[in-house]
Amino acid sequence: MSKQTLRVGMIGYAFMGAAHSQGWRNAPRFFDLPSRIELTAVAGRNADAVAAAADQYGFAETETDWRALLERDDIDLIDICTPGNLHAEIAVAALRAGKHVLCEKPLANTVEEAEQMAAAARDAVSNDVYAMCGFTYRRTPALAYAKQLIDDGRLGTIRHVRGQYLQDWLHDADAPMTWRLDRSTSGSGALGDIGAHLIDTTQWLTGQSISGVSALLETFVTSRPLAGERSGLGGHGDTSEGAPRGEVTVDDAALFTARFDGGAVGSFEASRFALGRKNAFRVEINGTDGSVAFDFEDNNVIHFFDGRDPVSEQGFRRILVTEPQHPYVSAWWPPGHGLGYEHGFTHQVVDLVTSLAEGRQPTPSFDDGLQVQQVLAAVETSAGQSSAWTAV
Repeated sequence: MSKQTLRVGMIGYAFMGAAHSQGWRNAPRFFDLPSRIELTAVAGRNADAVAAAADQYGFAETETDWRALLERDDIDLIDICTPGNLHAEIAVAALRAGKHVLCEKPLANTVEEAEQMAAAARDAVSNDVYAMCGFTYRRTPALAYAKQLIDDGRLGTIRHVRGQYLQDWLHDADAPMTWRLDRSTSGSGALGDIGAHLIDTTQWLTGQSISGVSALLETFVTSRPLAGERSGLGGHGDTSEGAPRGEVTVDDAALFTARFDGGAVGSFEASRFALGRKNAFRVEINGTDGSVAFDFEDNNVIHFFDGRDPVSEQGFRRILVTEPQHPYVSAWWPPGHGLGYEHGFTHQVVDLVTSLAEGRQPTPSFDDGLQVQQVLAAVETSAGQSSAWTAV
């Protein structure tokens, strides 16, 4: 039987645009997808830059106004890779135009925006139009395998949840200003940029939602040079002594404790000032019967402790998650040949395209993204009230 074609229009082409594009290109080359993928057009404000991106990423055409993508009959899905301040306007308009939507995380910059997006996504379902929020760490094979162990009851009742996301790309006080340091475009700093991943991943793993938090936020460097500004993750760039500086209006680090609605308690830390840590996305879950631990800087491995083993044999077991029986892995390389960061975006495409072809809601949904946004808002509220306990 001939496959239908899913025609993709992407908005934004920087760091996330590159990551999403390789996912769209690679998914049909390694997985037997139910639909063909066509990279139809990419949109960006700078005509020369977006043309170069289209050539590099494999998109057939370009637009300099994202609204033009929504008006085209030859686009079925809008992939939003813009800063957070544009997510709500684009996503709501795209859903109302009958386009499926994939939107980068966090879903929005505010709870109000996220509520509008989630409501638009619920309305669109009646027309068989679906939306998904891009929390790609769910698609890391090691974490997906940890999810299987938890769902199979191997950890028993969950008691403790620990999450850390540590980076160091902002540790230099003279690193240039980027949009990620401006609240009007990014919504928050380390909290939303990387802390949102911790919130989503731990709730997904445990099957429990965070119900309350006590938090603090800290900004270590309150201004940065405007010269040499970059639009990606940041970096030192070229700055001159005495260059004008812009105000940093977001947090550099976020710490909070949490309660989950299933009875577990949690502790969370997100920082872009942890010198020496490049992408230390760490999760540990402790239950009555076992524990599991993961660190993305060793992303093909989980450590599993089985409390039901004889005491004389107990200890954390290092499991290399590269066997064909592990989630997603059978489509890739022989055992021991590990996967990387980019594969999560490929697996995201696989899951999204499969859900769309089967006419079912892909996950995480916009409602899931809204719930994460509510936790982010509770963290900010608590931090602004001297770490007062704040319900989600």
